[in-house]
Amino acid sequence: MMSSFLGNNIVHSKHALPPGPRGLPLIGNLHILSDLPHQALHKLSQKYGPIMHIRLGQVPTIVVSSPEAAELFLKAHDLVFASRPTVQAEKFIGYGFRGLAFSPYGAYWRSMRKLCTLELFTNTKIEMFRPMRKEEVSGLVDIVKSAADAGEVGLRRDLRPVVKAFNKMFDAILEEHTQEARKQNANFRDFIDVMLSLKDSNYLQDIKLNKDHIKSIIMDVLAAGMDTSVNVINWALPELLRHPKLMKRVQEELREVIGMDRMVEEIDLTKLNFLNLVIKETMRLHPVAPLLLPHESIEDITINGYFIPKKSQVFINIWTIGRDPKVWSENAEEFNPDRFMDVDMDIHGRDFQLIPFGSGRRGCPGMQLGLTVVQLILAQLLHCFNWELPNGISSCDLDMKEKFALAMSRESPLLAIPTYRLNITNS
Repeated sequence: MMSSFLGNNIVHSKHALPPGPRGLPLIGNLHILSDLPHQALHKLSQKYGPIMHIRLGQVPTIVVSSPEAAELFLKAHDLVFASRPTVQAEKFIGYGFRGLAFSPYGAYWRSMRKLCTLELFTNTKIEMFRPMRKEEVSGLVDIVKSAADAGEVGLRRDLRPVVKAFNKMFDAILEEHTQEARKQNANFRDFIDVMLSLKDSNYLQDIKLNKDHIKSIIMDVLAAGMDTSVNVINWALPELLRHPKLMKRVQEELREVIGMDRMVEEIDLTKLNFLNLVIKETMRLHPVAPLLLPHESIEDITINGYFIPKKSQVFINIWTIGRDPKVWSENAEEFNPDRFMDVDMDIHGRDFQLIPFGSGRRGCPGMQLGLTVVQLILAQLLHCFNWELPNGISSCDLDMKEKFALAMSRESPLLAIPTYRLNITNS
């Protein structure tokens, strides 16, 4: 399917832009985006096709809405679209574009990517912090157990502190780590210790790490890892509450694989086949980044017969791709984890039908850590507790409306009643 699309070179004039709606003076097509731009762009793509042109103000924008087209932009021509458009908010929140997520493509970005992939998110580092994750998740279980005595537990969408407090908090954290550096066990260091140890080295050659670089990476890790993980769980749990038979299957798998006399360990996660299908289906139907972080073209290029000007921003609408009936059949709107049964579909960027972490050069470097956190927390919540909706709310009445943001959340927080179900008295 992919190869036939890639080879289908439609004949257009040399500078024919992709099709798209006519824009208004100055604002272009901004007026049609609504509060849920991924859904508005989905409707437009049904009319104009999987490679569509719009204008956001005066910025030429390409919207990609099929796996075949996504492969063109993120694989076949990945280098051309490896940059990011300038986002003014990131200039202040991200310490002047010193982070990884929004930095333009170039030597600086490559150096920061090297730091993240070789020093922060390696399998060795992820394994090193396993005891820390276990401690934190055990604490979460204790909190839910205590809250269960009061009845309903609310899972809310926004756990971020106020942005203005970040800088003060980061300075305090860096100072604490600097003071404790000599006392640290070299075999058990966290991300900040690793970066501080490289601050005065030539590890990045032409870039000397300073505190702003380190704080920007911390910000990226928080922004990319915290809200996204929370929101995957905030979509998975209500879907299981809406489908009691699926909830029962997940919990039966946990009972059979883990037993009822201990909590889930990370070493168990690969054995929880149906739980992992549930997570895949959640990421398909409720991608936390429905429009992947925008890419920007670094030169003029013609793709599939369409002219894409330099400095065009590109949105990959994975919300639309996840609902494409040509890919997922006519039941694409249904929550059905069994669609992945006996299907070898990678979610790390290889298969463009499902790319929750992006793909190519700008794919998320922390995807494996993020996936591990989601698997572990969701497994604990489902293994340690039975969940019910409050009186008066039926599964078919559960509000599943979306609230668009960098990490898409539920419009309303989930209220559910947990009941502890393990045969152990403490976590």
